[in-house]
Amino acid sequence: MNRLKKILRGLLLAPVALFLLFEEWGWEPLAAAFAALGRLPWWSRLERFITGLPPWAALLAFGVPVVALIPVKLLALYLFGEGHITIGLGLILAAKLAGTAMAARLFQLTQPALMRMAWFARLYTPWKAWKDKIIAQARASWPWRMARRLKTRVKLAGTRLLAALKAVFS
Repeated sequence: MNRLKKILRGLLLAPVALFLLFEEWGWEPLAAAFAALGRLPWWSRLERFITGLPPWAALLAFGVPVVALIPVKLLALYLFGEGHITIGLGLILAAKLAGTAMAARLFQLTQPALMRMAWFARLYTPWKAWKDKIIAQARASWPWRMARRLKTRVKLAGTRLLAALKAVFS
């Protein structure tokens, strides 16, 4: 029975872990890309404004853009249903990347204000601990370790190939 529980738990948590890993992988680089816009004077002013919002307004600033992407995702589902798989998939991927980038940067800007709301801090703290635990388990898994080794080998082979090509064409 315990073995069956472990198998079912693994099957149920696998898609969750994949989602969390995508979010984790994309969160920092996409937030950094969005933060690069902060070099623009008007964008910098907007970010300072968002950072200065009171908690309730910070919640709106963080939540509204994320919710605003729902119609885009519904349009993608409609396109799937109409047989436009490629366009629908492209739209879903674009919405996911844009949404993750926007949510990541907005969360960086609004987190201090959001954490001043007791209910948010009460929900966020265990969520973050649970998420970090799931990600650690995924990274400790055999498929993850094998994928990391493969990535390292491919990267090394690419570096060697590039060096060899430079030597030949230099």
